[in-house]
This record gives sequence, structure tokens and C-alpha cells, in this order.
Amino acid sequence: MKEKFKLTKLEKSWVLYDVGNSAFTLLVSTLLPIYFNALATSAGVNEDLYLSYWGYAGSIATILVALIGPICGTLSDRKGYKKMLFLLCVGLGVAGCVCLGVTGNWLVFLAIFILGKVGFNASLVFYDSMLPEITTTERMDNVSTQGYAWGYIGSVVPFVLCLVLVLAGGSFGLDQTTAMVLSFIITALWWAVFTVPLTRHYKQTAYVARGERPLGDSFRQLASTFRKAKEQKHVFVYLLAFFFFINGVYTIIDMATAYGTDLGLDTTGLLLALLLTQIVAFPCAILFGRLSAKHDSAKLMKICIVCYTCITLFAVFLVSQWQFWLLATLVGMFQGAIQALSRSYLGKIVPSEQSGEFYGLMDICGKGASFFGMALVGFINQITAGLEVNVFGLQLQNANIAVSVLVVLFIIGYLLFCKADKLNKARNV
Repeated sequence: MKEKFKLTKLEKSWVLYDVGNSAFTLLVSTLLPIYFNALATSAGVNEDLYLSYWGYAGSIATILVALIGPICGTLSDRKGYKKMLFLLCVGLGVAGCVCLGVTGNWLVFLAIFILGKVGFNASLVFYDSMLPEITTTERMDNVSTQGYAWGYIGSVVPFVLCLVLVLAGGSFGLDQTTAMVLSFIITALWWAVFTVPLTRHYKQTAYVARGERPLGDSFRQLASTFRKAKEQKHVFVYLLAFFFFINGVYTIIDMATAYGTDLGLDTTGLLLALLLTQIVAFPCAILFGRLSAKHDSAKLMKICIVCYTCITLFAVFLVSQWQFWLLATLVGMFQGAIQALSRSYLGKIVPSEQSGEFYGLMDICGKGASFFGMALVGFINQITAGLEVNVFGLQLQNANIAVSVLVVLFIIGYLLFCKADKLNKARNV
């Protein structure tokens, strides 16, 4: 049994990239907005507007990747292209991370941030599409969950180091700006170093023939992929289900700190709670990977979606700091599992030689979900501004009401996933 879960050298190399890039994810969701706030404030930007600008930058990066992701994914299915494109995107992301510290201009900072985030997100399209090539169908769930698990715990190491520099840099004679610049460099180096094993050991084994005009062929192939997705109902319905349930997952991840702040909770406590989420996610993701070897991964995904629905209901009634800590723990228990199992489930139902193009479509769903979910919660929050409702003796604010819309997304996602899994099982009978 132990050998069954032991990773091969190639699988370990693939997992290590998750360890590297996750450091950038944690930096973006914690320290980076605080640093941008300082830059914008020192430049005289209205405090209310800086949040809008930060949100716009994230949205622009999301839209750009949603547009280029499927094209890059389709192009990467050509022989010899996947690793090259992967390295180009990693290079863009790492360079962008380092360059964040070279400017004190908030507008230039945002432009560099957008480029770095595009590189980061685009690299994940190629990275995810490598999964069917680096392991077998039977081991896919375990390897995918190992990636997320080690990514969560690995990201904590550089984050804690950066946190010490930022919070206690004065003890070492460092000002805040220098501490942040060092944090950018540490994160970039961590990301780059953990990319090396994958670039050394990965070789593209599943591909389609390279034509005379690869870019033009990619556009034609992309159109063909859309048609195939519609014709293969199990894939089409799954991607639709993924859009809805991952919508809720990503919105909770992206807006957790903002939600807690809006409710007036302590900022330091929120950051520490986010760190707790990373730590809890590590063993829980591995646990679900082990469970997937004994139980149907579709059933495990259904459990995760149901649990996320309950977590969201709990978040609706959240009014205190200790409840936010409990929320952070619960999210950590299922966050890695649902993302990892979603990734490996698609790898099982699509041809490996076309994994790039299908993961490109999945990326559209993920990026679209991230954009749509945050916009939806923001819109509900705005139209209910100032509204307070008393439920079971609790005084709920408009932010609580806005979060309740995520429950509907999870329910729709669950029903569609059940349909997709039924179609997939019927296809294999």
C-alpha cells in the first residue's frame, strides 16, 4: 500500500512546481495589496479608489489569461511546444515578481503586477495539462492532491520569512520598502528554484503532429475543441458544473480577507487565519488523495461541494473573530481537495494528446468563475448597502447577505456535476 502512494521522480518534479508557484499566490493575497496601498497612499490616491484599482488590475490579468489560455493550451499540444511555452510563462512570472520592487510608482507597479500574474496563471495551463503525461489514470487523483498539499505547506516557508522581514525588519536595520523588495526577491527565487526539477525531467509524450503553421492550426484546433466539448456531453456538462462550483470556491478564497475586514474584524487575525488555512489544507489534501484510491473520486467531489455549501451557509452568519478562524479551518479542510480532484477528473475524461486544449477550456471556466463570482458578490453588496437583517437574533450586514448568493452557485454546480458524472459512467458502460 505504501508503494502505491510513493511518487516517482517525474511525479515529484511535477509536485515541486506547485510548491514553488504557491509562494507567489500567497504573496499576492496577503502582503502585495498592503504594499500597493502604501504606494498609492503616498502618491495621494484616494483610499477608496486604491481598492478599485487593485481589483481592476486583477480583473485585467484574469481576462487576459482567459483569452490567451485556450490558444496557448491548444498550441502546447503540438510536439515540442509545451515545455517551451511553460518556461516562457514561468520566466515572465518570476521576472515580474522581482521587478515589483524596482518602482515606487503605483501605476507602473500595477502594470508589472498584471504581467507577472499573467505569466503565473498562464504557466498553470501548461502545468495542469502535463498531469495526464506524468502519471497514470489510477494515480492521477493522488498525484494531483499531493501537488496542492505540498503547494500549501511549501508556500508557508517563504511567506513566514517575508512576514518576519516586513514586521520585524526594523530590528535588522531594514525599512519597509527594503523589506518588501527582499520579499519579492525571495518569492521569485523560491518559485524559480522549484521549477528546475520539472524542466529537467519532463518530456512531452502526448502530442499532435506539428503543422507548417502551428499558430493558425491552433486557432482551427481550438474551434474544433469547442465543437468536441459540445459533442462530448460528459465533458461539456462537467466544465459547466466546474464553472459554478469553482466560482464559489475561488470567491471565498479571493474575498475572505476583504469580507472579514468589511465586517470589522482584526486585520492581523485575518492574515494569521489565512496562514492557518494553508497549514490545515496540507494534511487534508493528502487525506483526500489517499481516499481517492479506495473510493470513487466523483463521490469525494460531491462530498466536497456539499461541505462547501454548508461552509458558505456558516459564512453568511459570521459576525465574530473566532467564527472567522473556524471558517478558515473548514475551508482548509476541503479547499485543496476540491481543486485537486477537479483537475484530475478532467484528465481522466479527455484524450491525453489533447489535454492542453481541454485544460485551456477549463482555465476559461476557472478564470471566468473567479471574475464572475467576485463581481456578483460585489454587486449584491453594493445594492444592499446599509441594509441590516435580524436572523435568529443575529444582526446580519449587507456583506453577509452578499455572500449568501454563493450557496446558489454551489447547488447548481452540484446538480450539474451529478449529471456530468452520470453521463461519463454511461459512456464507459
